[in-house]
This record gives sequence, structure tokens and C-alpha cells, in this order.
Amino acid sequence: MRTMMKTLLSLLGAGAAIALHAQPLTLVTEHYPPFNIVHPEDDDVGGSSADKLRELMRRAGEDYSIKSYSWSRAFQMGNKVPDTCVFSTTRSPEREAMFKWVGPLVKNDWVVFARAGERHHPATLEQLRPYVMGTYRYDAIAEFLALRGYKTELANVDTDNPRKLLYGRFDYWATGALMGKEILRQQGLSGQIVPLFRFYQSEMYLACHPGMAQDRIDRLNRILKEMEKDGTLAAIEKKYQ
Repeated sequence: MRTMMKTLLSLLGAGAAIALHAQPLTLVTEHYPPFNIVHPEDDDVGGSSADKLRELMRRAGEDYSIKSYSWSRAFQMGNKVPDTCVFSTTRSPEREAMFKWVGPLVKNDWVVFARAGERHHPATLEQLRPYVMGTYRYDAIAEFLALRGYKTELANVDTDNPRKLLYGRFDYWATGALMGKEILRQQGLSGQIVPLFRFYQSEMYLACHPGMAQDRIDRLNRILKEMEKDGTLAAIEKKYQ
């Protein structure tokens, strides 16, 4: 009888874990090409990170949806709303306890951009200490610079920053290399604003609500590692090069 009760309790515990894992995941993001590419006509999300996550969710058997928001809203949802994860999110010591992490998904070069006619040509971040750099709210680059004592001006979205740079609202623009080039291409400003130098390379993750079950996170990380070993991640990366 005792053995039967133990077995029943064990099965009930397993059932509870399965029920917990059956809660659908909401994956939230911003437009950040080529990692997250929001198509406004149908609100669909593509990009290398999104494609990797779709395959990861398929292999894991997870019920999920992908939704796009401003970065400030998406970031706060990942931290505050249960069963929600935000991507592509830079993992840093300051953010470590705010989320549970799945990844890395992609690497992101951080670059300083300047007006094409700028007479100063700094080659290191240290040379930019006297100047103000444009970034945007809740972005890892903004946090990185502020923690190191650099002067920044925060926009609500990164797409505002090229015009602000041209209008002299700040001196330089710090953003992701690929993201910056795509924004300039879309706005027709590639000839007026140019990259100067790379100052950091970050790894970007799926950052999940801190209350998410650790075994669920561990399982997703194991499957992602299998996708790396079997060449799936590299094949997806190649599509966006």
C-alpha cells in the first residue's frame, strides 16, 4: 500500500511538472535585424534568432507565440510577466538575476558611428570620454556605457538616433554594427553616417521570466546545444549573411 501511495504521489508530481510546462510561452522582441526582423504588414517576425527559436520550440514541443513591441516594453515583459521570454537579449552581469537564460543565440558587434564629415576620428572608446553618445532605453550598450561613466543621450527607439546625430543632439552614435547599417540603409543615410570602430562583442540570448522552472530552461539549453552540434544553427546563420 505504501509503495502504491509513493508511486501515485510520484506520478502526481510528474503530472504537475508536465502541466507547468504545458503553459504556452510568449516570446517577445523588437525589430533588430538581422537577428529579429519584424514585418509590419502582418506582424510576423523573421531573422536568425527568430528562426533558431522556432526550431528550438518545435523540437522541445513547446506551445508558443512570438510578438513584437518596443524594446522597453518587451524587456520589461520578459522580466515581469510569467511564461514570457524576450529576445535577442544581451547577457551581462548586471542583468544576470533578472532572467533565466537560454543561449547564446547570436553574437553582436557594438560599433561607434559618426557623421561622415566629422573632423575628429577617435579610434578607441576611451577617446570618446569628452563626448556624448546616442543610445536608447533598456539597451545593453546604453547600460555598458553608463556603468563606465560615459555620457549618453537615450532615445525611445534606436531608429531615432541617426537624425538626432545629424542634427547635433549628440556627438556619436553607439549601436549594433548590423542594426546600425540596416537603419541607415532604410533611412537613406548610409553616405552621411559612417562606422568608426568596433568596441565590444556581446552574446545575445533568449531571456526568460526569473520564475520559470529551471528544468524547462535546462531542457531548452540542451536542445539548443544539440542544434549547434548537428549544424542547424550554422545553417540558419548562413541564410542571413
